[in-house]
Amino acid sequence: MQDPNYHYKNTHWFTEEHHIFRAQLRKWIEANLTPHADAWEAARLFPREVFTEVGKMGFLGVRYPEDVGGSAGDIWHTMVWAEELPRSLMAGLSMALLVQSDMATPIINEIGTAEQKQEFLAPAITGEKIAALGVSESGAGSDVAGIRTFAKKDGDDYVINGSKMWITNGSRADFITLAARTNMEDRYGGISLFLFPTNTPGFAVSRKIAKVGNHCSDTAELFFEDCRIPKRYLLGHEGAGFYYIMQNFQGERLVGAASGTAGAQLVLDNTVKYCQERRAFGKPLTGFQVTRHKIVDMETELEATRRLTYHAADLFGRGAPSQREVSMAKLMAAQVALRVADQCLHLHGGMGYTDEMHVSRAWRDTKLLGIGGGTNEVMKEILSKVMAL
Repeated sequence: MQDPNYHYKNTHWFTEEHHIFRAQLRKWIEANLTPHADAWEAARLFPREVFTEVGKMGFLGVRYPEDVGGSAGDIWHTMVWAEELPRSLMAGLSMALLVQSDMATPIINEIGTAEQKQEFLAPAITGEKIAALGVSESGAGSDVAGIRTFAKKDGDDYVINGSKMWITNGSRADFITLAARTNMEDRYGGISLFLFPTNTPGFAVSRKIAKVGNHCSDTAELFFEDCRIPKRYLLGHEGAGFYYIMQNFQGERLVGAASGTAGAQLVLDNTVKYCQERRAFGKPLTGFQVTRHKIVDMETELEATRRLTYHAADLFGRGAPSQREVSMAKLMAAQVALRVADQCLHLHGGMGYTDEMHVSRAWRDTKLLGIGGGTNEVMKEILSKVMAL
C-alpha cells in the first residue's frame, strides 16, 4: 500500500514547516479525538471542551494574526488543518471546528474593528467562545439574498426579529455572525452583518435538527424576537452584508473542498487495505481486475480533485481572483467524494452496510458536501456566469 502521506509530500506547495505541522496535528487528532468517534456519534454531540482543547493547541487560529491570538500561518496551514480533521472519523466534528475557524470568524478578522476582534475573534481562537454562522433560513438556503430576518435601527441599537435554519454549532454558540435585512426593499444592498451574542434576551434555540449524517455536531433552528443589540455589533458597513457573505463563501468552500477530498482519500485508503485482506474465491479482492480498476479510477479522480483544490488555494492565498477555481473545486470535490464513498461501501459488501465500519458513516456524511455552502447546482450557476454563458 502506498505511503498515506504521498499525496501531500509530492507537491511543491507544502514546505517542511507544513509537513511538521501536519504530523503534529495528525498525532494529536488520532490520540485525542479519533478514539471517541463511536461514542460521540452515538451521543449525537461531542463535548464542548473539545473547542477549548483544540484552541489551546493553536489549531483554531492557524492563519489569524498574532495580535488576536493566532499563529500567523498561511493558506497552506489552513489546508493542512482541513485535510487532517477527517482523521477524527467524524465529519460532524470536522464541520463544527471548520465553522469555528474558517466560516464564522474570517470576516471578523477582515472587516471587524479592534474592539470586535478582541470581544469575539480572540476568544473564538482560544475556543473560549463557540461561534456559528447565521445566514440560512427555511426559505433562503443557497439563495442568500432571500433572507427575511430583519434588523431595525432604534436609536443606538438594532432590534432583530426572525429565524435561522440549519445552523451548525447553533444550539451552543456563544455568538453568531448573523446576516439580517436592514432594508426590505433592496434585495442585495439591504443585508447587513452583525455579531450577535446568544445571551441576548429574546433569542431562543427552537430545536436541534436530526440529520442523516454528521451526527456528532449540533445543527439548530434559531429564533429572534425583539432582540436588542448595540450598533457597535454591526460588522462592517450597513447594507454591505450580501457582498461580505459572498467574499466569505470563498474560504468556506475552499476548506470544504479540501476536507471533503481528504476525507474521501482516507476512506479509499482504508478500503484498499480491506480489499487486500478480504478474500473471496481463494484470493484477495484486489486479486480481481474489476476491483483494481475501480480503485485506480477513484485514486485518479481524487488526485485530480486535490490538484484543482490546491490551485484554487494558491490563488486564494495570494489574493488573486479565485471564484472560478474555488467553485470548480467545491463542485468537483462534492461529486467525486460522494462517488468514492459509494464505491468504497460497495467494495465492503455486506459489512459496508453496517454501522461497524467507518465507510458507512462516511457514506452518510459525504452527501452534505454537495448541499452545504452552496449546492452543486449553485456552483454550476456561478461558473456559468463566470464563463459568460
